[in-house]
Amino acid sequence: MSEHHLLLYVYSDDMAERRGPYREEHLRRIQVEKDAGRILMAGAIGDPINGGAMAWKGATVEEIDAFVQADPYREPGLILSYRIEPWNLV
Repeated sequence: MSEHHLLLYVYSDDMAERRGPYREEHLRRIQVEKDAGRILMAGAIGDPINGGAMAWKGATVEEIDAFVQADPYREPGLILSYRIEPWNLV
């Protein structure tokens, strides 16, 4: 198992306009994982926003996938796709 993973989201084209009602809970869940030392950093990608990235440490692919499945951005279709990649730091 890789100690580090990247979680990469592809967002809907209208993400910036639609994320408002879900953003506070999305950010709260990230903060919980940051406080636990499992998310090292996270943020939106692009201008305009077209995706998101989170750097994880010490979490399994299954745990990260469970985080995605419960992400409040998923249910309304704001996350179009995602992938979890091992991150081999140099």
